[in-house]
Amino acid sequence: MKKNKILIVEDDLDTSDMLRVYFEAQGYEVLTAAWGSDALEICQKTLPDLIIQDIRLPDIDGYEICRRLRDNLRTSQIPFIFLTEKREREDKIAGLKLGAVDYITKPFDVQELRLRVRNALRRAGYESLVNPITGLPGGRLVEEQLELLLERSEWAILSISVNELEAFNETYGFVAGDDVLRAVGLILKNAVEEVGTLDDFVGHPGGASFIIITVPVKVEELRDKVVTRLMRAINYFYPIKDRELAQRLVEESSEEEKLVPLMSISVSIVTSRDASFTKVQQIREALTKAKQVNYQPL
Repeated sequence: MKKNKILIVEDDLDTSDMLRVYFEAQGYEVLTAAWGSDALEICQKTLPDLIIQDIRLPDIDGYEICRRLRDNLRTSQIPFIFLTEKREREDKIAGLKLGAVDYITKPFDVQELRLRVRNALRRAGYESLVNPITGLPGGRLVEEQLELLLERSEWAILSISVNELEAFNETYGFVAGDDVLRAVGLILKNAVEEVGTLDDFVGHPGGASFIIITVPVKVEELRDKVVTRLMRAINYFYPIKDRELAQRLVEESSEEEKLVPLMSISVSIVTSRDASFTKVQQIREALTKAKQVNYQPL
């Protein structure tokens, strides 16, 4: 089993050595740095799973190290635990504002620190399984759900994709695009809560693609509700002037229509009744080949 890697950034060598020996004995791989610049260099060469960070260092303070790592896409998701002599409320708030998962003051109980490290790593492990934008299960969790379908006799998958999202992002920015994805995820969850079953699953495998796993008798009702709500919602992500322009261009069949990043929704359905599925790959292939129906916003 792969060991979790902890980086300890501490200029007190006695404390650093004690923590290194202790966490190595707990089964972790431990890296150490006494200077902030060394910590930044280590993070670029080998990505730690968690950082235990003193705030007062000889060169760069811990807040600045955290800020620089948060600004770098590769290191932005590393969980931080601040370990420091600073006890003021303002210091703690400053650390938490930077996204630190915990803030422990010296002197500290090493057993408590071990539990906090364990909990932080567990949270980080879970968060890596969900889509960071929508909070919906993604990646491995979606794969696990597809594997479970092989043991079920009756199931249906509703696959939903948002088209032209890249063009939308180019025009209105990625923040607006993320708002679209979050809204889609919320609409899907609400639809399942209203007309789905208790065992239904809503996932976000990645990009602009979503899935709902339900039962055959519910899939068409879910499709109709999802499509109706998405068609109404999508228009509201465009400024009024752009919505009016898009509508005029559509009515006039203008060649300029391609300049307007109009999003649409593609939906396809695959059920256990379509074929005899014995492998997840067969389900994926069926989803790829399934007939897609494209819906334009109202």
